[in-house]
Amino acid sequence: MEFHKIAWIGTGVMGSQQAGHLAKNGYSVSAYTHKYEKLLELEKEFGIHPCKTIAQAVEDADAIFVMVGYPSDVEEVFCSEGGIFDSAKKGALAIDMTTSSPSLAQKLYEMGKERGIRVMDAPVSGGDSGARNATLSIMVGGDQKDFEDAMPLFSCMGKNIILMGPAGSGQHTKAANQIAVAGATAAYTEALIYAEKTGLDPQKMLAAIGAGAAGSWQLANMAPRALAGDFAPGFFVKHFIKDMKIVKEESQKAGVELEMLNTVLSLYEKMAEHGMENEGTQALIRYYREEEK
Repeated sequence: MEFHKIAWIGTGVMGSQQAGHLAKNGYSVSAYTHKYEKLLELEKEFGIHPCKTIAQAVEDADAIFVMVGYPSDVEEVFCSEGGIFDSAKKGALAIDMTTSSPSLAQKLYEMGKERGIRVMDAPVSGGDSGARNATLSIMVGGDQKDFEDAMPLFSCMGKNIILMGPAGSGQHTKAANQIAVAGATAAYTEALIYAEKTGLDPQKMLAAIGAGAAGSWQLANMAPRALAGDFAPGFFVKHFIKDMKIVKEESQKAGVELEMLNTVLSLYEKMAEHGMENEGTQALIRYYREEEK
């Protein structure tokens, strides 16, 4: 299937860059977000067509991407009056790239089948830098044929693109990803705090351990930002809390107790209580430092 017209719903830190890559690769991209002024900036930067409603954005679109904040936002975008299911043409491919609920992904897939709209879940990992550099990992749930059709589009945004299984499988994979990220984030934060308290040069410490068994993407990319006091949100604290709560709900359904995840979730909930919900996940070091005072 050839795609000519693309609709993009949700142009936040990552979505704006992903939509931009599609436009730069020659696709005609129409976009909708709550802040219309943001779309005017994207029109100037990438040539994206700004739209004032979802219906206007998805009309005649061959493929529709969704990248919003919470599962409730996803459901609203798909199911509300004037939303995707109301407004998209039959045969359109609707791809939700939000980190959302696996059960919601399965529900939207079934609703899409009833309406002749092909729905996939395709959450991503790689943060703002991955979105900016088109190197995201994309974890996909859906039908094989739809995945094959979407590959040229996914390839504009990412490098590691894998069909994980039927609808909901992409979201389950992202849940596993967030479990690993939670552990890695807490680990590098405590390593930095330990280095500071024992008189080590934290920069040298990162250089020393980063090439060994402790090395990770989080250690290489986020620990230096934490150390530099750069807490700009590549990924918001509030969204990480949302993700970990989804993981907790899914793990409880599976009869699994994730003790490390529960601990890290508790730390981030305390950060939110201290007014840090709109900072990046690397701001965890601030919480540790403030607790010491």
